Amino acid sequence: MDIRSLQYFLAVAREESITKAAETLHMTQPPLSRAIRDLEDELGKQLFVRGSRKVTLTDDGLILRGRAEELIELMEKTKNEIISSDYDISGDVYIGGGESEAISYLADAACELQKKYPNIHYHIYAGDGEQVAEKLDKGLIDFGLLVAEPIGIEKYDYIRLPIKDTWGVLMRDDSPLAGKDYITAEDLWDKPLIVSQQASKIGALFRWLKRSEDELNIVLKYNLIYNASQFVKSGFGYLIGLDKLINTSGDSGLCFKPVSPAWESDLYFVWKKYQVFSRAAAEYLKCIQSQSD
Repeated sequence: MDIRSLQYFLAVAREESITKAAETLHMTQPPLSRAIRDLEDELGKQLFVRGSRKVTLTDDGLILRGRAEELIELMEKTKNEIISSDYDISGDVYIGGGESEAISYLADAACELQKKYPNIHYHIYAGDGEQVAEKLDKGLIDFGLLVAEPIGIEKYDYIRLPIKDTWGVLMRDDSPLAGKDYITAEDLWDKPLIVSQQASKIGALFRWLKRSEDELNIVLKYNLIYNASQFVKSGFGYLIGLDKLINTSGDSGLCFKPVSPAWESDLYFVWKKYQVFSRAAAEYLKCIQSQSD
């Protein structure tokens, strides 16, 4: 199994047709069909169900598609790292992280580095801590922005950023709790709650609320806070989330109240131990380190 056979496989999976895939690959159908059969013979698994109108992936084919996409992505990343110039540093930096004000900290470093090396390009992958850690472990990203919980950062090299995420409650500005200066756990026990998918996995949320998930009325879980904020606007519930991610000024109809006792999350810029960086990624790390000193 080589990269070319995986590229052929992905083309067929994408087009759902060997004929259309052959056209996109600028080759004839017979050698493509033979390459797919050879791949199936090598793996000892049927990868496609051949129908009269289209081909569809089997369960084994679905597994291979996910792994093949990762391998191709990693190959392209490695190629770009190697061919970048020693003198005019260029290339790509891959970063993963969730929605956080700390992204502005990483953006400031990129902006500063851009003045010196304008040919460095950046790729930001959004995801929760587990998704970011998985991409980091597989070498698909260079750096991750993580909180200490639920991901253990001890297996990574890291910089503790001089910035924290502050938790609070997003609500309509005409809601019964909008007049309070801060929100306590007791204020929320009988309210419809909107929480992030990641926050619902960590103990800190329910420790602060002093209730288990089963004892609360969680009406919505989200992974993108902007989408969830639209439910807040409609009066669907109270969103427990991070400050400064949603506009609450002017006629937004929303307000954000900090919680009491205060709840803050430490943020870490992490990378794999013994990581060999591209020149672009190494320069970016230096920039983050100088900002954090």
